[in-house]
Amino acid sequence: MKRAVLIFIVVLIAATPVFAQQAQTEAGDLGSDTAQQALQEVSLSRFEDPGFWNVYVPADQGVITHQRLEGAPMDKEPIPEEEEAGLLIQDQYVLGVKTEFFPPRSATSIYVQANRPLAVPGIAKTLSVWVVGRNFNHRLYVVLRDFTGQTSVLHMGRLNFSGWRQLTVPIPPNINQRDIHYTNQGGIEVVGFVIEPDLLETYGSYYVYFDDLRALTDLFSEEARDPDDMVDSW
Repeated sequence: MKRAVLIFIVVLIAATPVFAQQAQTEAGDLGSDTAQQALQEVSLSRFEDPGFWNVYVPADQGVITHQRLEGAPMDKEPIPEEEEAGLLIQDQYVLGVKTEFFPPRSATSIYVQANRPLAVPGIAKTLSVWVVGRNFNHRLYVVLRDFTGQTSVLHMGRLNFSGWRQLTVPIPPNINQRDIHYTNQGGIEVVGFVIEPDLLETYGSYYVYFDDLRALTDLFSEEARDPDDMVDSW
């Protein structure tokens, strides 16, 4: 009897990895079947046209100007889908913003706002932008608006680094991007950026540069729409 029990335990231990592997595979398959996604990276703005962007700072805090300059991050990689489609999109310039602070030091904000909100196709997962922070301890935020008109501000990171760096922020689930009752409405828009300068570093001139605002987005809902399905826009 003891020997039979011992053999059963040995067989059970030996079979456990097989059971675990089967369970993991089935869970992965189930996830793919029940939560289909078509993730793709898209470029929302390459900051080629400075006239598309408005910059401002409170009039009693400083003077702000912006212009385009030739250049690009060396580590920036092209979007594979654009290369495969043979798209030739201009990507020669970056947007430079210069703020000259007035003394004395005080809390203020720097605004970089799009003339027209940039719509993100599909359901956004992350947003990223290339920035030269000039090693100041300032904070960068992106301003979003959902399809109901609600505004959200997400912290992208500190600008305490030299040279180009890609800052990325995930889109939290509390931002409403979809409503099952409205088939032709959804998604989010990028309104612009806000820089909150560190109080101890609001003096002299501050330069910051932007390039290639991108979104990693799920386009499955758009691809899965039936071609004979009407659009609720009348």
